Amino acid sequence: MHIEGKTAVITGGASGIGRAVAAAMAGRRVGAVALVDMNPAVEEAAAELNAEVGREVAIPFCGDTTDPAFRAEVFDRISRGRGPVSLCVPAAGITRDDLAIRIDKASGKARIYPLEQFRLVVEVNLIAPVYWALEMIGRIAEDRAAKGLKKWRAEEGVQGSVVFIGSISSQGNRGQISYASTKAGIEGAAATIMKEAIFHGVRCSVIHPGFTDTPMVRAMGVDYVAKNILPYTQLGRLIQAGEIADAICFMLSNSAVSGELWVDAGWHAPA
Repeated sequence: MHIEGKTAVITGGASGIGRAVAAAMAGRRVGAVALVDMNPAVEEAAAELNAEVGREVAIPFCGDTTDPAFRAEVFDRISRGRGPVSLCVPAAGITRDDLAIRIDKASGKARIYPLEQFRLVVEVNLIAPVYWALEMIGRIAEDRAAKGLKKWRAEEGVQGSVVFIGSISSQGNRGQISYASTKAGIEGAAATIMKEAIFHGVRCSVIHPGFTDTPMVRAMGVDYVAKNILPYTQLGRLIQAGEIADAICFMLSNSAVSGELWVDAGWHAPA
């Protein structure tokens, strides 16, 4: 599937991997990118990207990715202005890291990881990405039905492509009970969607980044990264967001690529 001239939706587009994917797509002559983020900085990110490439490729949308009405509005507006969406990278995500169980030193009582935090991470990292992908797939399916088309055939060419953002944490990571659970859940969701969505000609896959130089990782602190990440990374450095973006564009455009891709810089969790 060639991405040149296509319309894409990227959540988490104000910074990190989402911003890097938008830039990589623009460099590959994508037609338009809906750059979605709840951070108002998405406006500046879109303006910067458009200035870099010398054309209006990025259209900013500021809002809550867990809001179904906002999701529909983004697809409606970008489709009316720049054509139907056929590329989707739902990259928005959060962490709320803490140990699953902590013992209070004074009372000796166990404190369990807060349920409301777990639910928030699931809503943002698992449910929202799945439904942004389903929004695109549903619209492609409707368009095909309106044309009298039924089961997709290979000679038609791929109709759409989704890449979910997994994580090496899906294998389990100390202090990430909620985050790791959502990234493992993405694997199951993507595998199921792929089996169903190919009926409509849409591919679905997952990329599992290792520790990447993004605001989320930098928030862990320089000392934490130096002590707990770099010693267990074969490359001895954080992955650059552009490296992840390049891999995502490869997964979007190469129709022979399916399943999951691990882009972890050789990271192995300590025992």
